[in-house]
Amino acid sequence: MDAVRDLASDVGTAPACEALAMPRASYYRSRQPPRLVAPRPTPERALGPAERQAVLDVLHSERFADKAPAEVWATLLDEDTYLCSVRTMYRILDESGEVRERRDQLRHPSYAKPELLAEAANQVWSWDITKLLGPAKWSYFYLYVILDIFSRYVVGWTVAEGESATLASELIDDTCAKQRIQRGQLTLHADRGSSMKSKTVALLLSDLGVTKTHSRPQVSDDNPFSESQFRTLKYRPDFPDRFGSIQDARVFSQGFFAWYNREHRHSGIGLLTPESVHYGRANEVVAARQRVLTDAYQLHPERFVHKPPAPPAVPTAVWINPPQTETTKESAAQ
Repeated sequence: MDAVRDLASDVGTAPACEALAMPRASYYRSRQPPRLVAPRPTPERALGPAERQAVLDVLHSERFADKAPAEVWATLLDEDTYLCSVRTMYRILDESGEVRERRDQLRHPSYAKPELLAEAANQVWSWDITKLLGPAKWSYFYLYVILDIFSRYVVGWTVAEGESATLASELIDDTCAKQRIQRGQLTLHADRGSSMKSKTVALLLSDLGVTKTHSRPQVSDDNPFSESQFRTLKYRPDFPDRFGSIQDARVFSQGFFAWYNREHRHSGIGLLTPESVHYGRANEVVAARQRVLTDAYQLHPERFVHKPPAPPAVPTAVWINPPQTETTKESAAQ
């Protein structure tokens, strides 16, 4: 604006505004003194401060905290109470910075991240249910699987025609008996499915002395071992698109879990089988592997450039969500 004023003193206002692409109206308006705007008077019919606060208290009450002003107005009217119009309710909320979707005003609970450590078999189990496609469209069978996270050994499974808390409770009870679980020994982790959170399962675990934990809502990383095991199942070359009957699903599952427990060399447990880790034979297998590698090294040391070969180590600890150290916090911040 100063540039226009300086140039206008030499060439005139119109040429100066045209040269600097400034509308003349804007230039003339800038030269006028600011106008004092009188405050808008409060209408006589407006609510007083005490009345406005009373309306706000009603809108903040537990009864109406998640309801729209129109619904609050109608509810009060049905109870022979009139505080103000719906529009006034919105004005009062707007002055408090609260005009938004009111249905999420109520606080949702915060869920702690589960941090579970297993240093041996039968300390932490993870269980879940997955659907298997049935013979017709929209038909399913339900596969229940309980997995030991330290050894990756499937300690229990069953196939059913539906999801049932009673059936899940029976499977957990039978599996604990088969593995001879003592009170206070085991933590059972699951997601937040209806069967997992059921009172039937909760009462059983309490009777058995088993600690239960749950994943956070919509966080698949909180139950990674069950998710990984289901992926291994469904990516098998012989996994069918659909099962013709529940008997077919059970026969397939029986063969799969026998292979998974006894033959599958799992990368997460040093390429050992889950059965060897679960039943304490891992050190024997690793020692035998080391003898084979030592013989190979002694026969052709030139083929091992850096150092003598060694098999993958036996796992000593397995975490679900290991706690963050200062180093990992700094890495995550970067």
